[in-house]
Amino acid sequence: MENNPASAVIPTPKPLHPVYSVTHIQNKVRVLDGEKVTYSDWVKLFRLHAHAYEVLSHIDGTKPPAKSDPTYESWSKIDAIVLQWILGTLSDSYVKRVIEHVGTSQHIGTAQQAWDRLHTDLADQLNDVDHPVTESRLVLQMVTGLPQEYDTVASFITQADESWDDARDMIEREQRRQAA
Repeated sequence: MENNPASAVIPTPKPLHPVYSVTHIQNKVRVLDGEKVTYSDWVKLFRLHAHAYEVLSHIDGTKPPAKSDPTYESWSKIDAIVLQWILGTLSDSYVKRVIEHVGTSQHIGTAQQAWDRLHTDLADQLNDVDHPVTESRLVLQMVTGLPQEYDTVASFITQADESWDDARDMIEREQRRQAA
């Protein structure tokens, strides 16, 4: 039998994830400085950008794949880019606060850890200047930024006056339900 290269099956290359097409995140998401760009505005811009580039799951509480999962390496690289986006769109003072609590010398941390730390840090900062943010206000802020497909669970969370942890668990369960 003759070996005919024309009849060989050539594998289709895997398409590049959209996250790799972003070159200057600051052109898309303005730098959070607390003055010109407020936290709530920054969150809206960042979530919009994360949704458009298919990385919202890196900041919305979605569990990462297990380290033994074949997709983990790719997920980890994309997560590092999202972490760079977060840190690259913060003023120097916010970067310092977030980065000292994210990861260790052996592990760089995740985008979700930075996202959560920034949220916690800004709530603490408002508390320090006698403008405390109640947990119910934080929960309301979280559900306000959810996509439309979460409207039912968001409504239930606000009506039941759920805690931050309970609300986040409910959103994660809804996300798993929708994925199933």
